Amino acid sequence: MISPSSFGAPKVSVFNGPASYDDADALRQQIEAAINALELSADFIKPGDRVVIKPNWVKEHNASKPEDEGGWLTIITHPLVVREVARWAAKKLQGRGSVTLCDAPQSDSSFATIRRLHRLDDMVTDLTKEFPGVAFLLFDMRCEEWTIDDGVTIAKRELPSDPSGAVDIHLDEDSEFLGHPGLGKLYGASFDFATTNRQHTDPHHEYRICRTPMNADVLINVPKLKTHKKVGLTVALKNLVGTTPRTNWLPRHTEGTPAEGGDQFAESTAKRALEGTLMRNAKKILFGRFFLSKLFVPLKKLGRMVFGDTKEVVRSGNWHGNNTAWRMILDLHKCFFYFDGRGEKREKPLRYLTIVDGIIGGDGDGPMSCDPVASGVIIAGTHPVAVDCVSAQLMGLNWKKTRLLKDAFEVKRLPIVGFRPSEITVASNKAEWKGPFEEMKDCFEFQCHFGWSGHLESDERLARMGKRA
Repeated sequence: MISPSSFGAPKVSVFNGPASYDDADALRQQIEAAINALELSADFIKPGDRVVIKPNWVKEHNASKPEDEGGWLTIITHPLVVREVARWAAKKLQGRGSVTLCDAPQSDSSFATIRRLHRLDDMVTDLTKEFPGVAFLLFDMRCEEWTIDDGVTIAKRELPSDPSGAVDIHLDEDSEFLGHPGLGKLYGASFDFATTNRQHTDPHHEYRICRTPMNADVLINVPKLKTHKKVGLTVALKNLVGTTPRTNWLPRHTEGTPAEGGDQFAESTAKRALEGTLMRNAKKILFGRFFLSKLFVPLKKLGRMVFGDTKEVVRSGNWHGNNTAWRMILDLHKCFFYFDGRGEKREKPLRYLTIVDGIIGGDGDGPMSCDPVASGVIIAGTHPVAVDCVSAQLMGLNWKKTRLLKDAFEVKRLPIVGFRPSEITVASNKAEWKGPFEEMKDCFEFQCHFGWSGHLESDERLARMGKRA
């Protein structure tokens, strides 16, 4: 019988080491120490299993510094971390089974560039030679790649996506969007409003997820330790957004000002209401007419002059009042925990492991324009909510101030957590981090996205900032 208590334990390991990827042997030892501290059962990975590794390969470069050859270090899971996690899993398979490396980067990202820059094909070749009998596969789960000009989609190209196809999961009455006041005004990844809202109209709430990760016997989530403009932080929970082939099915924010029932903006001013109205009408005109989309580029530049730059003004749900994105992320975990690759209820729980690359973390304008934080940590756990709570504490953030984590414990329809926050404990090679996770000392101070600054920081940090805790 599937129950929340079978979805993973509240124990999380945090192992500290050099804030560098230069020593592959030291990194391997750090990863293995973090995994071993979890005391997984001997059959967590068995010969013949299908292991799927889901890194964070969201973008080929730092969005704010595309010319910086090393800017990606703060954005994606380092290939050495991916390789060592794959090696650890392959050893457990003992010559029988498969290891698949896959992700669905942001729609305008180049997977071919990520593949080339980080020599992912060479990685697969080397792993195949090292572990004969184990099948290694690498692919992009997206079904299309977009061409973007200054944030405007001007073309789309179809991609093969998951060779196993995709499955549609009908959460319906079990969705966190059931009864959501923003229905009908949901915004996904592009100005195709109709598609996003068609998938989420009470009592119909549907997600399309790639079948390979849904069919996995063992899913290993390998995210990056980063801040995030829509949900506060992106670690284990947010990383599963990259398992969907059609990203526009996923609501990111609700159109309008707070006074209009939306979370697109933080301010309920006439200026923001006018901006929202103008942008919605322009997007409706441009929808499907890519030959007109290029005309929107100069209009957008003019809009920045009138309404302010996104680096300075909260828009697109990039703030702590976003009441949309966290629902979608929790819904995705309901899909993985309760359903299989056929869209049927699971008979056995998914074996789920998270290994976080925090060697070089990212803060500030996350998730794709981060500044580096040399944190030097590998975090591991079998439950994504426990991992994310520990990650928040480690980053100097208050997990209770993000709906993504606070509401994860309060889910009533298909609950995903089978423990209380007080039960989350930390195993570590650093004494200050051992024990109850909220008592971790000597933590880092990641800087929030400006839409979260003064809200998400720990009480101690807020007090030093002169803010009310």
